[in-house]
Amino acid sequence: MGYVAVKGGTLAIEESIKRLKFERVKQGRTLEVEKIQEGMRGLLDQVMSESSLYDETLAALAIKQAEGNPEEAVFLLRAYRSTVPRKHYARVIESSEMRIERRISASFKDIPGGQILGATTDYTHRLLDMHLISETDDTVQEWLNHYLDEDLEEEGQSSELTLPKVLDYLRKEGLISACENNDLEPDDVTRESLAFPSTRSQRLQILTRGQTGAVTALAYAVIRGYGALHPTVGELRVGKLPVTIDHPTSDGHNEDDSYYIGEVKVTEAEMLMPMQVEKEFGKKELEFEIGYGLCFGQNETKAIAMGILDNCLEHPNKEFPSHDEEFVLYHIDSVESSGFISHLKMPHYVTFQSKLDSMRKTKKAEKQEVKS
Repeated sequence: MGYVAVKGGTLAIEESIKRLKFERVKQGRTLEVEKIQEGMRGLLDQVMSESSLYDETLAALAIKQAEGNPEEAVFLLRAYRSTVPRKHYARVIESSEMRIERRISASFKDIPGGQILGATTDYTHRLLDMHLISETDDTVQEWLNHYLDEDLEEEGQSSELTLPKVLDYLRKEGLISACENNDLEPDDVTRESLAFPSTRSQRLQILTRGQTGAVTALAYAVIRGYGALHPTVGELRVGKLPVTIDHPTSDGHNEDDSYYIGEVKVTEAEMLMPMQVEKEFGKKELEFEIGYGLCFGQNETKAIAMGILDNCLEHPNKEFPSHDEEFVLYHIDSVESSGFISHLKMPHYVTFQSKLDSMRKTKKAEKQEVKS
């Protein structure tokens, strides 16, 4: 096999990087990080969840640098995260302490505290709002002042609510089993490679870091019949959770030694999964199991899909890909999957030439056989 020397590679790469910046700024204007942070809430939440890093400013910066490409933004943010020292571990956070902004149940019409619709696109018509083309900072401020004058007091009350869990009432009736506390230290897939069989803490961490579209697609496949009956949203919550850390010299047992350092906005979904359970004498009864999902920001579709897959992976079944932990966990990571696909653009000259040589030898041998 012959090889051809390639010259000027470094210069070509430098020019490619310059061209990348040119494409971002060629209109002579730049998109401010603050504007991204203020106006792209859904994209911010998706990127923070898949990056395992809760920082809206850094997420907005990554989105700007990636020109809105979520996979590239996640890659950038994870790379940055790997350089940051881990100085503290937060105390265990109880999701029942969430300051609720939105809370619904598809299982019960009347729930203690009521259904809180909050901010959602669920009830919109999904029609393009042409008025947004001419929207300015002045028109936004005018609308905002009017809205706050009407609803500030009511919104302030609802955003401070802490409410009991809906599923606790089913547990009191004995309709679903109680959850036992597991105080073992969770595994961290960012520090130790995933091994099979995986632990539930590993599965939940990978699911919450998973690419939103991939997690949603697999959960959709489950609902269409690949391994599960129709699930129901027991409770979906969106709100803010308090984060506290222990004093550096504390043994961690005294809560009075902890410090409040801020809060994170999360979406939590508890899914009710109907299961046919065989009892004595072959009798089958309907029981409900729980699938759990939690991710950064208002990321409702992903949290619900995560809850579905969590329950699937709790019941391994090689018959269904959605119940195969190796299939699910290895293929939903956006950085891993997009990185491997993107690597196909890199030079494969040597390996491809070897395949061509093999084909040429085969063709040549076939021609010789025909002549003989």
